[in-house]
Amino acid sequence: MTSKPPSPSSDELVRVPHAPLTAYYAKEEDRSEFLREIFDKTAIDYDRIEKAMAFGSGSWYRREALVRAGLTKGMTVADVGIGTGLVARQASIIIGDATLITGIDPSAGMMNAGHLPAGISLLNGKAESIPLPDESVDFISMGYALRHISDLSVAFKEFTRVLKPGGRFCILEITKPQTPLGTWILKTYMRTVVPIIAWAIAKEPATRTMWRYYWDTIEACAPPSRVLATLRAAGLVEVKRHVELGIFSEYQGLKPFNASNM
Repeated sequence: MTSKPPSPSSDELVRVPHAPLTAYYAKEEDRSEFLREIFDKTAIDYDRIEKAMAFGSGSWYRREALVRAGLTKGMTVADVGIGTGLVARQASIIIGDATLITGIDPSAGMMNAGHLPAGISLLNGKAESIPLPDESVDFISMGYALRHISDLSVAFKEFTRVLKPGGRFCILEITKPQTPLGTWILKTYMRTVVPIIAWAIAKEPATRTMWRYYWDTIEACAPPSRVLATLRAAGLVEVKRHVELGIFSEYQGLKPFNASNM
């Protein structure tokens, strides 16, 4: 008989993923409004900038990550923070039926800018209060939105509530490299090269600000060990982190079959 891992202490758990970034908003209470405004403004440019900065590999990577996390044909999916649908489009290929996907996002501008397969349902909402019934989906995906959530502890409990027993999740995120050199390279790319790309091809001036903010949230975000501890504390099991190229984190796990909603 194996012993249970020790429960994480309260200081290991993550509520706010990073301290307020006062160059963009004054205090934590202003974060949600800042994010809604900047994502609504820059939605028109989002897919083009993402494709350029990822050298066109983003779609392939998202599809492979979803498969690694256990997404299979016929599953029902909640894509939390759907944005323009970059993850949802790949999920629809895997499951074979776009009507099985529900996308949730607080930014109407991002959802309206997406080129989504016919049949995907869209709901205005956020991770801390997912507008779906208890135990209603087989799989939850979230692509690069973890840093924008106001309370990870509450959001992960919502994952537990909405997932069916045995349901799985996949959270994609970019994580600051562990070495100073790696951090310098990524920071230089995100703070210098990507804004230049945005300047060259963006239609909305705020797009450059948005991508600078993107890096600043990566640099300030809570470390993966604390994210993993917070997922486990929410009642999720078999929680692990798969890493690609030292920076692309895939948080995976499932809701236990004998779990009761928290």
